[in-house]
Amino acid sequence: MPAPIRDDGAPWRNFYGRRHGKTLRKSQIAHLENTLPKLVPAGIGWDENPDRTKLDLTALFGDDRPLWLEVGFGGGEHLLHMAQLYPEVGFIGCEPFINGVAMIVPRIAELGLTNIRIHPGDARDLLDVLPENSVQRSFLLYPDPWPKKRHHERRFMNAEQMDQLSAVMAIGSVLRLATDIPDYVRHAQEVMVDRSDFVWTAERPQDWRNPWSDWTRTRYEAKAVREGRVPHYLTYRRVTAAA
Repeated sequence: MPAPIRDDGAPWRNFYGRRHGKTLRKSQIAHLENTLPKLVPAGIGWDENPDRTKLDLTALFGDDRPLWLEVGFGGGEHLLHMAQLYPEVGFIGCEPFINGVAMIVPRIAELGLTNIRIHPGDARDLLDVLPENSVQRSFLLYPDPWPKKRHHERRFMNAEQMDQLSAVMAIGSVLRLATDIPDYVRHAQEVMVDRSDFVWTAERPQDWRNPWSDWTRTRYEAKAVREGRVPHYLTYRRVTAAA
């Protein structure tokens, strides 16, 4: 049975839950109306780009800087941290939850960051239109665990999404996964172990127990630690099929 189609012509392939939370402040609404449109790349939406023409990344940032991608940036703490730490890199952050978008957009304006673009929607719509081999680093940080077994197909770390992500990641680029859910670690490893296009880089337990050197703790991680859960940090490198 084919997947249902949304009103804008896109396939319905949902891996996230609700899109709205608590009521937004007037200042957040103003930034969503005035600031966000300047940060959203044109050509991602199915209604404006039904042929799925690839994005012109040079036009997006004004140069050919490296591109890093964060799928589901939550409150935006990590994305803001990395954009300040690596001003020479262009970042695209995806987040379908509008309250998360409303949190980060005012901060981008306050900090005067020019190297962040925002896609306030399904990351897979963006992956459709990113050029092949264009992403040097990807981040999947504390993704929705969808704990019920019947919902595991909604997890981002599944074959369809990994096929899409692999196509846009350059050879030698890395995917960072952070999660506090042991079953998500197991699931991710089961998905990735038989793939020829990614390898897990860990050589010793410290490699997945300790955070990356440029890591900053997000609100989701802080909550997990407070509640007694243990973070895991997994790194996968994009390699050739022959490797």
